[in-house]
Amino acid sequence: MDVFKLAWRNVWRNRRRTLVTIAAMTFALFVMILYSSLLQGYLRDMERNIVDLEVGDIQIFAGDYRENPSLYTRIEDPEALLEPLAQAGFPASARLLGFGLAAADEASAGASFRGIDIERDARVSRIHEEIAEGRWLDPADPRGVVLGKRLARTLAVKVGDELLVLSQGADGSMAYDLYEVRGTLRSMSAAVDRTGVFMTEESFRELMVVPAGAHQIIVRRPVGLSLPAAALKVSGVASTLDVRTWKQLMPTLASMLESARAAILAIFLIVYIAIAILILNAMLMAVFERVREFGVLKALGASPLEVLVLILLESAIQAGIAIACGLALSLPALYYFSTEGFNIASLAGVTVMGVAMNPIWRGVVSPETFTGPVGLLVLIVAVAVLFPAFKAALIRPVEAMRHQ
Repeated sequence: MDVFKLAWRNVWRNRRRTLVTIAAMTFALFVMILYSSLLQGYLRDMERNIVDLEVGDIQIFAGDYRENPSLYTRIEDPEALLEPLAQAGFPASARLLGFGLAAADEASAGASFRGIDIERDARVSRIHEEIAEGRWLDPADPRGVVLGKRLARTLAVKVGDELLVLSQGADGSMAYDLYEVRGTLRSMSAAVDRTGVFMTEESFRELMVVPAGAHQIIVRRPVGLSLPAAALKVSGVASTLDVRTWKQLMPTLASMLESARAAILAIFLIVYIAIAILILNAMLMAVFERVREFGVLKALGASPLEVLVLILLESAIQAGIAIACGLALSLPALYYFSTEGFNIASLAGVTVMGVAMNPIWRGVVSPETFTGPVGLLVLIVAVAVLFPAFKAALIRPVEAMRHQ
């Protein structure tokens, strides 16, 4: 018996039912591929915004600085860490952190001062690319500072205006000086937007009387190295210091991203279970309509296994056509969403747990974009067709030929 030829004829015996079943599977696969691509893109962009803009993959602190930030709690010799980390393939940059008051004309606001090594910081962060107005810091302009978006709005300052900063130096003296606003940042995070004042490392040391040390070292991991493995290697270099991954620093946001990944599978299951019900109904109808036919086949010598294979092959043909159509339809859509994306400019000012969203939402095209939806569809179809397939395989020839 030519099982494939017989299965192909049986598939198109009831064209309307077959086309409805194939169309349903095609639509489900098309939607799930796009959903997977867009959600992966959202998660990728969220993680990039977290690690690329400010946090980095790993951060190093001295003592209990993270729990009790203090100007006096410093990593005494950051250079002794930066060089070994660089040699091990971990770009790193030290930052100085302080708090005080920023004022312009009659307005004032609390500010967090951040002194950075401009050259090294560019290797671990792309914050220098997030300038909304003006220019980024320049070592040749030690009096220039860059402000967070909302802080600049609160103080009503623009590029070229003067900014007075007030704080207390590490020697107990009053720390104050006038600076010029070189630029303002785009929306990045709630903390940076509201309070961020970026200045050169030299300007910070002079203002806050901190001749040596650093409060924070931001580290980026090499491509292909997992975050836990990277943290283990960095801990080996900075064994006496507090080493934290970005997931440990932002556990709520990390948990949200992990939950969103789990949501992909949950949505797949919900949609595909609906498709499984449709397939089960269609195959049961096909079996009941052909009870006498299966009886004749078995009376002519067809084994239960051959009948089982026949039903499974009919479902495989329909699923195969649906997969081919779903992939063909999804490719142009994926190309558009991965290159052009959705412009959600109206949500550009919205932050998710303190992290600004990228106004252009693009999808991701990777092997997982296809393997997940296709693999789960094949599994659901196989499970859904087992009951009608076994029912047809176990039909007794005499009872089947008497079936009305």
